[in-house]
Amino acid sequence: MPMTIDPGDGRRRCAWCGAARDYVAYHDTEWGFPVADDRRLFEKISLEGFQSGLSWLTILRKRENFRAAFANFEIDAVAAFGPEKVERLLEDKGIIRHRGKIEAVINNARRAQELVAEVGSLAAYVWRFEPDSAELGPPQMVSTSPESIAMSKDLKKRGWKFVGPTTAYAFMQSMGLVNDHAEDCWARAAVAEARAGFTPPAGRG
Repeated sequence: MPMTIDPGDGRRRCAWCGAARDYVAYHDTEWGFPVADDRRLFEKISLEGFQSGLSWLTILRKRENFRAAFANFEIDAVAAFGPEKVERLLEDKGIIRHRGKIEAVINNARRAQELVAEVGSLAAYVWRFEPDSAELGPPQMVSTSPESIAMSKDLKKRGWKFVGPTTAYAFMQSMGLVNDHAEDCWARAAVAEARAGFTPPAGRG
């Protein structure tokens, strides 16, 4: 399978964009670009948890529904969800109605509050796990890395749920800790430029 495709506009993109048109805008404007916003980071790691066993396309097409259901993934708001909210979410046909995953997001919001209190921000914690780009192999050839394994292990130790090494690596790919665009994908250079102008947030401790 080729690493890139041209969907018809003269720009070569990572081949996974060919699975659906919905992927193109996400690929061009989000995937791999560095993120330091705690709300966006929490949203993505939550949605990666919901994706477990499903396709990202399924989640992407429901993303606005998830945002409405989970208070736009504002950490403090989600952390305040109680049992009655869980039951209402289980009736929401616009999201994935999986009790374990719903409860995991609420649990993880509370664990995220603890991280923010400890290190200053979720972003400061996440970016501690950025790998050395010189040590990365060819794009899109692995589904985990030593850093994603370390992040997963540490998050689980802190009580997070649905944060296995593969989930952590997919999160790192999408949030810019890893530039996994194919070598001849037009966005690879754009992501590299964005990362060069990005300063990872400093934290406490």
